Amino acid sequence: MKRSLSAPLGLPLVPHPHNNPPSVAKIELGRKLFFDRRLSINRTMSCAMCHVPEQGFTNWELSTAIGVEGRSLKRNSSSILNVGHLNVLFHDGRDHALETQFIGPLTARNEMANPSAGYVVTLLSKLPEYALMFEDAFRAQASLDRIGMALGAYQRSVLAGNSPFDQWYFGGDETAVSADVKRGFQIFTGKGNCSACHLIGDDHALFTDERFHDTGYGQMREAERQNPPTSIPVQVAPGVVHEMDFSKIHSVSAKREADLGRYEVTEDPADRWRFRTPSLRNLTVTPPYMHDGYFSTLSEVIEFYDQGGSQISSQDPRIRPLGLTGVEKRDLEAFLQSLTSPDLGCLISEARVLPPDNH
Repeated sequence: MKRSLSAPLGLPLVPHPHNNPPSVAKIELGRKLFFDRRLSINRTMSCAMCHVPEQGFTNWELSTAIGVEGRSLKRNSSSILNVGHLNVLFHDGRDHALETQFIGPLTARNEMANPSAGYVVTLLSKLPEYALMFEDAFRAQASLDRIGMALGAYQRSVLAGNSPFDQWYFGGDETAVSADVKRGFQIFTGKGNCSACHLIGDDHALFTDERFHDTGYGQMREAERQNPPTSIPVQVAPGVVHEMDFSKIHSVSAKREADLGRYEVTEDPADRWRFRTPSLRNLTVTPPYMHDGYFSTLSEVIEFYDQGGSQISSQDPRIRPLGLTGVEKRDLEAFLQSLTSPDLGCLISEARVLPPDNH
C-alpha cells in the first residue's frame, strides 16, 4: 500500500483511477487472484505462471508464452514491473487499463481458456475465502469489475526503481555507477539516439514513449517464418547441441502465426509491423527480448540496432546503422545493466507470501 502511494527514485507517482484507489485489502485480494491456478479452465494456470516473480515477472525459459495444456502463444510474456505507469498494454496496445486487461488472458483459448468471464465470477463466488476477501476489499461480492480493480491495485504496487542509474542521474551520487555506465549513457542519448523512443525526463524516466514503431524486426521475423531453415540447433543438455531436421519439429508443432503487430488491433495498413516501445528498466532480469523473445542476450539486441535493424525501406528512419565500436557496445550494455532495481528481492518475497491455490 505504501509503495503504491510513493515514487521510487527515478519513477513518477503511479496514477490510480479515481474509482479504484488502492487499499491493503484490494492489493492482497489482487495478489491472491494473480497466483491462483484455479482461475484457469483446468486449474493449472495462473497469471504468475507466465509472469514469474523470480524472473522479473516474466518468463526466462520461454521465448513465447505457453498456456493451458501446452498451447502456444506467438508473443513473449511482458513483465508487469512498473506496468501501473503504462497507458497502453500488451505489445500491440490492445488494452488501456489494468482493470480490463485481465479479461483477454482469462478467456483466450490458448491462455487460461475459460469459456467466459462470467464463468470465473461464478467460480470465485463459490469459494468461501474469496467471499471474505471481496467483502473486506469492496463490501460487496465478487464481480467482473471488482476482479479487475483488485488485480489492478496489486499490479500498481509492483514498482521497481531506485536503480544505480537513478541514484546517479536523478540522485546525484557520482559513485553509484562506473565510468563505463556513464559513457554508455552518452551513447544512449547521443550516437545511438536510443532516447528518441526510450524517453528520459527531468526528474524520472519510464524509458518508453508508449508509441508504436516499425523497427524492421517484425518484417524480418515474418520473412524467416515464411522461409524456415532446413535444420535447427536443439540444446539437449548444457553445452550439448544437436542439429535437427526442421521438418520433424514442424510436424509436431502448431503452425506459427504471422504477427502484424498494431495492425491486429486497428486493421490500419499503416500499423503493420508496429509494436509498442518497451521500457528498458530491469532488462537484466527480463530476458528474452523483443515481442517474440527471439534474442536471448542484450548484446544480440545491441547488434541488431547497431546494424540498422533489418534495413527494410519502410522501417522507422530513426533505425539506421550506428557504427558502434566494440568498446561502445560494451559501454552501452553496461548502461542498460545499471537500470536494474535493488528492490526486486522485496517484490519477490511479497509475491510469495502465500502458497499458490491449485486445488
